[in-house]
Amino acid sequence: MSYVEVPGAKVPIRMWADPASVEDVAMQQLRNVSTLPWIKGLAVMPDVHFGKGATVGSVIAMQGAVCPAAVGVDIGCGMSAVKTSLTANDLPGDLSRLRSKIEQAIPVGRGMHGDAVDPGRLHGFPTAGWDDFWGRFGGIADAVKFREERATKQMGTLGSGNHFIEFCLDGTGSVWLMLHSGSRNIGKELADFHIGQAQKLPHNQGLVDRDLAVFIADTPQMAAYRNDLFWAQEYAKFNRAIMMGLFQDVVRKEFKKARVTFEPVISCHHNYVAEERYEGMDLLVTRKGAIRAGYGDYGIIPGSMGTGSYIVKGLGNEKSFNSASHGAGRRMSRNAAKKLFSTQDLEEQTRGVECRKDSGVVDEIPAAYKPIEQVIDQQRDLVEVVAKLKQVICVKG
Repeated sequence: MSYVEVPGAKVPIRMWADPASVEDVAMQQLRNVSTLPWIKGLAVMPDVHFGKGATVGSVIAMQGAVCPAAVGVDIGCGMSAVKTSLTANDLPGDLSRLRSKIEQAIPVGRGMHGDAVDPGRLHGFPTAGWDDFWGRFGGIADAVKFREERATKQMGTLGSGNHFIEFCLDGTGSVWLMLHSGSRNIGKELADFHIGQAQKLPHNQGLVDRDLAVFIADTPQMAAYRNDLFWAQEYAKFNRAIMMGLFQDVVRKEFKKARVTFEPVISCHHNYVAEERYEGMDLLVTRKGAIRAGYGDYGIIPGSMGTGSYIVKGLGNEKSFNSASHGAGRRMSRNAAKKLFSTQDLEEQTRGVECRKDSGVVDEIPAAYKPIEQVIDQQRDLVEVVAKLKQVICVKG
């Protein structure tokens, strides 16, 4: 489908979703965002759903301003995937050992490494900028400085919620490694701190929703937020890179005879801010639950823990600010999913996948998400499909 245009207060709302299918509270959030004085455009992805302040699945282009709640609290959250030389024929009949080895190598949930991971021991880790990155820790908000040790030990860990590590097969039987995570606790604490700071500023007192509080250009508060935001986005990028290095090490050890090789890693943020230019304007583009899909950009659009995911290539549609969806998108809240579904439902919906099937992950059941095929179909003018992946192992926190 192409987009549907819905009237907004200051800009039209371009939707790659049927407005009638979007819950009322999410539609109200979109209208609220369209009232912001600094807004220059709003694009809505097919996985749109209710979020804090701004919907998940929205692309907000503003001039001279940025809304920290519209970035989300998991700054830099995103995906990484890599195709391997392994095929389905190389896999053992029982995948439980492989899943266990992955979980031993990469802490999940609230877990962290006993000692900070040395990236120098990881094959192919992009060490450029690593020392500079940690050297800038002293420049981030004082409110989180005491978290330095925790931040170093959480680097290379998964977290919980919808984060995952997967072992997948594509349509030709090739094995892919894929993972989804962000900036862990340090990113959340930075986000919470700056959201609180923004809400105190005088220019934000008359907004329709206090969660839409913004920082504006050429102010000390904006400078401080940009510094911490871009640092946290780098943390998320390095976090995924270390996990992918650890994941690849597990695969090398478990499949020694196959002498596994790996293609270049595809990686993309889907909760972040970028400086981009559209229609002659320099804009701050916030993608909250959306990936960049500029022409030729590779991206990853995951489904749920029992359905599958897509590797895509961007078509460079400027009407969406060169963006596409970040996943299937939830169609019900976590609490609603826990009330509606049982562990037996989870077992049925994840049949054939080596994964957790206990009450702790019922809120991640596939039926809690929109159908990924439908979401892909609704954005055929934003991306082209390169490969469809189906997981055979899914690790959750």
